[in-house]
Amino acid sequence: MTPAATPAYRRLSVEERRRQLLDAALSLFAHRAPEDVSLDDVAEAAGVSRPLVYRYFPGGKQQLYEAALRSAADELRQCFDEPREGPLLPRLSRALKRYLTFVDEHDTGFSALLQGGSVVETSRTTATVDGVRRAAAEHIYHHLGVPDPGPRLRMTVRMWITAVEAASLIWLDEGKEPPVEELRAWLVDQFVAVLTVTAGRDPQTAELVGALAEDG
Repeated sequence: MTPAATPAYRRLSVEERRRQLLDAALSLFAHRAPEDVSLDDVAEAAGVSRPLVYRYFPGGKQQLYEAALRSAADELRQCFDEPREGPLLPRLSRALKRYLTFVDEHDTGFSALLQGGSVVETSRTTATVDGVRRAAAEHIYHHLGVPDPGPRLRMTVRMWITAVEAASLIWLDEGKEPPVEELRAWLVDQFVAVLTVTAGRDPQTAELVGALAEDG
């Protein structure tokens, strides 16, 4: 009987190994606060040695955390990257579905990310989080078809993004209640509501609300 062939060992490229370590770190940061994750934990999760982690991230845990945060931020930014096709509110609903799925899968890490206060928080990590908010706002302006939003519309959109973040954190604190589909629909309704309030003070927003009514 011929013995079964042993799978050949495949040496990972530099990028593949770095991706492996980041994935392991993100998995840990998703459910534990950053200060509770050590390099030994990351090495064990990735099935490698601690020196190998240092080889790819010589700055240690801080560098690894910032790289993992940037990777998570890239994923969050993509949540709002919805094709500009069809009615606006279903597009927004689909974007929120991706966003809330990320929140659900990265609950502890999401809370630590937005609430701050971590011992590994720096001006760079804060800038990364702010970049996600700015990117979300830009996507929303794009979907609204407004290349040059005025100050009242900008403030309204940014206030709603802040409300979405706050609602997500409260949702986690409340044991993920109400059901995520209800939360998503509620947040879409709130978007329409804040636009409607602003429309009473801003002609640009009033025009958008009128277009939304025709779109629906």
